[in-house]
Amino acid sequence: MPTSSRQCANALRILAIDAIYKANSGHPGAPLGMADMAEVLWRKHLKHNPSNPEWPDRDRFVLSNGHGSMLLYGLLHLTGYDLSMEELRNFRQWGSKTPGHPERDLCPGVEMTTGPLGQGLAAAVGMALAERMMATEFNTRERVVVDHRTYVFCGDGCLMEGVSHEACSLAGTWGLGKLIVLYDANGITIDGDIDGWYDEDVAGRFAAYHWQVLGPVDGHDAEAVSRAIDEAKADLTRPSLIICRTHIGFGSPLAGSAACHGSPLSGEQIKATRENLDWPWPPFEVPDDVRAAWDAREAGKAAEAAWQAVFSDYGRLFPEKAEAFRRHVSGNLPRDWPAIADAIVRGALASGKDMATRKASQWVLERIVPALPELMGGSADLTGSVGTAVGTSRTIDPKAGTGNHIHYGVREFGMCAIMMGLALHGGFIPYGGTFLSFSDQGRNALRLAALMGLRCIWLFSHDSIGVGEDGPTHQPVEQLAGLRAIPNLDVWRPCDLVETAVAWRRALEAENMPSVLSLSRQTLPHFLHTPEQVEEIARGGYVLLDCEGEPEIILMATGSEVHLVTEVWKRLTAMGRRARVLSLPCLERFEAQDDAYRQAILPDSVRTRLAVEAGHPDIWHKYVGLDGAVIGMTRFGASAPARVLEERFSFTVEAVLSAALDLLHGRDG
Repeated sequence: MPTSSRQCANALRILAIDAIYKANSGHPGAPLGMADMAEVLWRKHLKHNPSNPEWPDRDRFVLSNGHGSMLLYGLLHLTGYDLSMEELRNFRQWGSKTPGHPERDLCPGVEMTTGPLGQGLAAAVGMALAERMMATEFNTRERVVVDHRTYVFCGDGCLMEGVSHEACSLAGTWGLGKLIVLYDANGITIDGDIDGWYDEDVAGRFAAYHWQVLGPVDGHDAEAVSRAIDEAKADLTRPSLIICRTHIGFGSPLAGSAACHGSPLSGEQIKATRENLDWPWPPFEVPDDVRAAWDAREAGKAAEAAWQAVFSDYGRLFPEKAEAFRRHVSGNLPRDWPAIADAIVRGALASGKDMATRKASQWVLERIVPALPELMGGSADLTGSVGTAVGTSRTIDPKAGTGNHIHYGVREFGMCAIMMGLALHGGFIPYGGTFLSFSDQGRNALRLAALMGLRCIWLFSHDSIGVGEDGPTHQPVEQLAGLRAIPNLDVWRPCDLVETAVAWRRALEAENMPSVLSLSRQTLPHFLHTPEQVEEIARGGYVLLDCEGEPEIILMATGSEVHLVTEVWKRLTAMGRRARVLSLPCLERFEAQDDAYRQAILPDSVRTRLAVEAGHPDIWHKYVGLDGAVIGMTRFGASAPARVLEERFSFTVEAVLSAALDLLHGRDG
């Protein structure tokens, strides 16, 4: 007698509650409720190969409501991924592949680190866009090598999050027909029944986004869910939302209650659930017939083998396109990239031009974009202000799948999350821009990108009180400090065109981390860098100006304040004082250098130090020590011309010189 869909779904349910019970931690409600949806999708529709989770033409599956992670781990284990039963037993334990929320690269088959609700759904929009753009670029009439879908599971909480509105609105505008979202509409969140705080017309909302809306269907009826997925797959002109009515905690004594959302079931409740689901087997045991019904390895190998045969023929017919496809998917830069990058830096050195670093970034992009077709730029409605578009930029036509620059509209969080999806899918290096003060709206996406090690590049301009008359709402104070606090994120604040060119190079070569370029609105002077200094810029900090012998004082700054300390250096030198100027465009890179290099730049023997940066000063105290000082921003800015603000907040040559002399007098004591 063939194994039923319900039996297969129950295997997921029981594995989930057993692992959560053993860990004494987790969320059993979602896996119990979504198991029937998952069984239908993974056994009847999803194109994947457990033996090769990186197969380029696989369907993508994103569990946006990542607290239901044991559902995903059960799926991966049962279908044949390299995820043993022992790993399920070690759910939420140190060193396991099964953490509390799914983590990309830690567990094979997990497409994205999820948990912060809504972001998986938003990133999936980027994945679906990437599929369409890659299909247009590489498919031919003779051979199709890119043809897959992006599936998402999400819950009520994901749709409450504002980022879901931003991204899903764009998905409808773009007509991403291969994006299919299964919405687990169980009406429960941690606080209880959602009627008191979420009673909107979800179907009407998504219809207004120009989505195909299917259902509500019974999320526990396998045939009904499968028919809805078939209908979603048939419409390639619109993304699809399938509303699945389910019961959280299905099969347990707590079904339909928030009590099973985020707490393990008790031993007695698990016993009752086993009886309700007619599951007589002991914990972590799955009968052979159910295992066989789930095993997707042979089907997956066959599907990939068929694709490989097509791609082999594609390579014979279109060798250059096949090579480009391989390079895009691998994430490797072109073979001649070092020569391209060297030429750009040499051009920056030779330019001698004073310019705002936002303009410097655009200057670099003018030369990079034609050389790197995998670059996908964009802006949250500030294209001209940030400088994300250049002469070879073409606004994307997502329905045609053409272009290399995205107008995200006023959707900072949506932009940042969609950029994650582009990077996760592969084939693209996304960059996007907005004002630094607005980086807060997308900060959690930057944090996730850093956690996943994604090569995303953010251009945040108007990075100080130099914004001037727009006032404190647009003048960032605490943002640099907040971004620098994120692990695995390089934050570059270049002082001129040369440093900007090096920052871009380093950001593009950093395959396993995102980068931020913090850019000025105002024009900054060009510095005459030596070849040795250019090499050292990439190390995050270097000596820009020095003295004979050991310095009496070290002046350090980033970005728009570097010119201030260089002018102070000139004054001090004229007074006969020995001073050194450090430019520290990337503290993260500087911290990564060996102790010998850092001591050569910033020796412990020189304790008189002054740091100057138009941002929150706290991070600089580790560099100036107890005997040094910091000129920074400890309050919000104000609306006034930039020159007035510089005077009021002590960012003038006279103010910095006075602070330096005070330190030197204290040293001379």
